[in-house]
Amino acid sequence: MHAMDKLFNGVTYVFDPLHHFWEKDSTQRAVGGGLIAVFVLALITIELNRQGLLTGRLAEMTPTSHYMAINLAFTLVLVLEVVSLIFTLPCSISKSVGKQFEILALILLRSAFKGLADFPEPLTIVGYEKELLVILADGGGAVVIFALLGVYRMLRQRMQETGMAGPTLFRFVAAKKLVALFILAIFIGMAVENCLLLASGRMPHAFFEKFYTVLIFSDIMLVLIAQRFLPEFRAVFRNSGFALATLLIRVALTAPPYNNVLIGIGAAVFACALTLVYNTFYSTPVKRTKAPR
Repeated sequence: MHAMDKLFNGVTYVFDPLHHFWEKDSTQRAVGGGLIAVFVLALITIELNRQGLLTGRLAEMTPTSHYMAINLAFTLVLVLEVVSLIFTLPCSISKSVGKQFEILALILLRSAFKGLADFPEPLTIVGYEKELLVILADGGGAVVIFALLGVYRMLRQRMQETGMAGPTLFRFVAAKKLVALFILAIFIGMAVENCLLLASGRMPHAFFEKFYTVLIFSDIMLVLIAQRFLPEFRAVFRNSGFALATLLIRVALTAPPYNNVLIGIGAAVFACALTLVYNTFYSTPVKRTKAPR
């Protein structure tokens, strides 16, 4: 156990400064400024390509629709949200699942804006009624999931916190931090791979869909870690149920139009129902702590 304590101390020493750096105001302001700069630069580059001022490889890689700049901006926003999600993994599993539903809602909004690339400039809907329906479905689904997130958060506030404390709680959280560091390394590796594929002219892989597959395995690992420290049936069932909600999110990301919205909403309803049942029948009136589960 002495060796494990050294490992947990090392993981905490690495994870906590990274988390603090990411969450501090100066970092978030710098990232926000970078998003604005990238969006403006994308608009300018697209306009230059439309005017025939770009040549060679750069012209081939640059789209000609200004709407693609919106898609790029939302993609970068999603990347930032995924990083925030990784840093929430050591918190409660229920909080991590809520963050994943936030990302799903943003992905649906991104998909709606991405559909604009099929429309002409200036914008007209004549002859594009089918594409418009898909945009409305994705946007409407995002709003419904956003509303269900509000319900989910209210239910989470009543969820019983863990009773662990002291060294046991430290080991439990440190174990989840170790998983988060592995996921962060995989995330960076996938992002670098996608950039290299794009730079070489090859088709990049579906980044968010593949990363959500990784999250499914990470959630299962977190369930097993939680069972090591919280072997009660109610905790095991609740955490396994949240892992199933993550699986449904993954299915929604790869489903065709309309089905993706229905599955995403179904996953959010499932998470709300699971939390409500747990609160009603399995939470006990104990004093709440501020420690993460």
